Parts: sequence; structure tokens; C-alpha cells
Amino acid sequence: MYLHHGITLLSALITNLFISMEHQPSLSRDQHALSTTDWLITLIITVIPIVGFVMLFIWAFGSDTNESKANWAKATLILYAISLALTILFFVLFGAAFMAGIGNMS
Repeated sequence: MYLHHGITLLSALITNLFISMEHQPSLSRDQHALSTTDWLITLIITVIPIVGFVMLFIWAFGSDTNESKANWAKATLILYAISLALTILFFVLFGAAFMAGIGNMS
């Protein structure tokens, strides 16, 4: 009896899954999945000094950029900002400690 209810429940879940997949909105042109080659080219462009940084802004805020690439570019810019802030904090804290140490040596 329990096995029958389990099979019925599993069948209903699978049916609902297929029905929900059929009713998914179709992806627009800018939301297609990027290929491995697209991502490889993106990463190669990103490592070029200055050009890569400018391209991150274009991909992040451009209107004709693929949505997943735009989200990746925004996340990368956020990580760059966090890295810059931590680097500045590191130099301020340790620079002040270093200067205080030099002042005590005299």
C-alpha cells in the first residue's frame, strides 16, 4: 500500500516537472547560454591590461550584453572593488605601524 502511494507521488512529481518545463518562457536573444569558446575569449580579453578593465564596464552596463556575462562582469567589478579596499586598508594599517616603529627607533 505504501509502495503504491510512493509510486503515485513520484509519478505526479515527474508529471509536474515536465509540465513546468514546457511552460518555461523562451529565452530571448541576449539570454542564450554562452559557449566555452565565448567564455574563453571573454577571459582572454579580461586579462589584457586596461582593455580588460574597460570591457568589464562595457559588459556589466551595456544594454546588448548577454545577461549571464553582464552578471559575471558586475560580480568581477565588485570583487575588484573589495580587493582594492582591502589593499588600501592593509597599506594604511601596516604603513602606520611601520612608520610608528621607525619613529620609535630614533
